[in-house]
Amino acid sequence: MFNILEAPFMIEMIRTVTNMYAHGWDERNGGNVSLLLEEEKIKDYVNTDAVIRTIDIPFDATELIGKYFLVTGTGKYFKNVQYDPEKNMGLFRIGKDGHTAELLWGYNDGGRFTSELPAHLMSHISRLKVDPDNHVVMHCHPTNLLAMTYVHDLDEKKFTHTLWEFSTECIVVFPDGVNVLPWMLCGTNEIGEATARKMETARLVVWAAHGIYGAGKDLDETFGLIETAEKAAEVYMKCVAVPKVNTIKDSELKELADFFKVTPREGYLDL
Repeated sequence: MFNILEAPFMIEMIRTVTNMYAHGWDERNGGNVSLLLEEEKIKDYVNTDAVIRTIDIPFDATELIGKYFLVTGTGKYFKNVQYDPEKNMGLFRIGKDGHTAELLWGYNDGGRFTSELPAHLMSHISRLKVDPDNHVVMHCHPTNLLAMTYVHDLDEKKFTHTLWEFSTECIVVFPDGVNVLPWMLCGTNEIGEATARKMETARLVVWAAHGIYGAGKDLDETFGLIETAEKAAEVYMKCVAVPKVNTIKDSELKELADFFKVTPREGYLDL
């Protein structure tokens, strides 16, 4: 077996969560990331027949039986992942009963996966139906998107349009828009189910007064997706208290979409 800490997926995961912390998105133990991995990518790094222990999953993950996930741990600080990956993350397989995680590596202090695992796995199920290549679900607390939920209408069309309007890149990066949930109790199946439903139509789901969920094909894409929305929210928050003199018009947003060959969410541009 090769050293798992030298695996490309592990190196990228460590770099990503470290960068998320450095951006101020994941204070204390806030935030979590799950990466769906194909067996082909992990078989040279872990013995898939050697289950360290099993951990109960608090919902029916039958649709993901046999799939492998690298997931950040509950109560763990992203700033510490680079120093002790095996304590702060775990690699597991969804067991045949659909209700257990078969731990193959990590959580070596007796820990377990993030308390938001139901929201992650439910979102994986939703996104895989939309795009089988979506392998990442990322949750964090970007400052400006969080602030925006306190001062902006939470209507999804209006929220999306503002982000599109405040940064030229946004309609190109997330033409599917941003979905929004009102405040809900975190760590429950209820918020997981609500998030998964929202993931059916967009790769970004804002949790009002909490943070954001993003999904994508890989860690880079998903990080960039959230980063782009957060930059637009930052510009908006800098401008919200003063009169707006200029803006990107809907006709110009359509021009952008046509040039970059993306399709804006239907009904979100007033043309």
